[in-house]
Amino acid sequence: SPDTVKRYVGLGADVVVSSGAGSASGVGDGEYEGAGASVVADNAAAVAGADVVLGVRRPPAELLTGAKPGALVIAIADPYGHESELEAIARTGASLFAMELMPRITRAQVMDVLSSQANLAGYRAVIDASSEFGRAFPMMMTAAGTVPAARVFVMGAGVAGLQAVATARRLGAVVSATDVRPAAKEQVESLGGKFIAVEDEEFRQAETAGGYAKQMSAEYQAKQAALVASHIAKQDVVITTALIPGRPAPKLVSEEMVASMKPGSVIIDLAVERGGNVAGAVPGEVVTTPNGVKIVGHLNVPGRLAATASQLYAKNLYAFVETLVDKETKTLGVKWDDELVRATLLTKDGAVVHPGFGGKAEDADKTGAASAA
Repeated sequence: SPDTVKRYVGLGADVVVSSGAGSASGVGDGEYEGAGASVVADNAAAVAGADVVLGVRRPPAELLTGAKPGALVIAIADPYGHESELEAIARTGASLFAMELMPRITRAQVMDVLSSQANLAGYRAVIDASSEFGRAFPMMMTAAGTVPAARVFVMGAGVAGLQAVATARRLGAVVSATDVRPAAKEQVESLGGKFIAVEDEEFRQAETAGGYAKQMSAEYQAKQAALVASHIAKQDVVITTALIPGRPAPKLVSEEMVASMKPGSVIIDLAVERGGNVAGAVPGEVVTTPNGVKIVGHLNVPGRLAATASQLYAKNLYAFVETLVDKETKTLGVKWDDELVRATLLTKDGAVVHPGFGGKAEDADKTGAASAA
């Protein structure tokens, strides 16, 4: 964003922006130039000779051949299932960082791209649902009669789900939500929603140290599915948000559940890019089932609020880049053993170094040791 361009210039950087980079967000080339950036014709020209390459999505390896050897590349890298692409980027010599692997610790909150974008996705999901739903969300008492409030069920009460609960409540809907994490119950109820879950011992242990949901057993999933099936048939809107890092999205809504819903009901599948939570969801399409239920599978939902998504992502990026710069000398000063670097670094010195994506533990150790030299 133009605001972060000014900050990069303040760090001593020469900022180069590809022409049209901000067009979808309503930011013209002139605004970038006014903030101190140079605007060039295309991405290849922007990357040429760069020490640091910033992007939304992981750039193709061929684009990075124009950057300086060892350039830092920072983006939402989408590494799961894309090991060959990571290897291709490694061969360019670039050091690729995945913003979505940022650890959930206090000092990294301002860099947490998953939370900033999921927050927007949860909000937009409710707006999209209200647009597709043929009736009002709030209860209305009029001279012509009473309009009942819409019933909204949110599946997955992480950042996106909680924002969906809050937004649907603000629009006047009767909201319920479910999640496999025990901590979610209090969070949902604090926003005015009703919590729906099978609360057994497995449920009480179903959260990782990083705050993510664990993969649940088949037995628990069956019990939860039975509870959800009876609940979902009474809902007007269902919003699914469940994701598990490194795995396909869990299937939460079966064909039978969809068939049990009333005509005119709406399902928003925010996990459609990871395989989807809903049977019948099609990436990038709105499908109407034979019984009249709309299944919405929009891609890049935060991008449907492009200006706000770009503003937040730009601040996430800047906060991370700032930790990689020596402010006294105004040069790059990456501390390779920093926990933020070690958590997000995928490739370095021609190799994939992250243990989670084909790198070896000793590669990660060497990366950390290099900083002490």
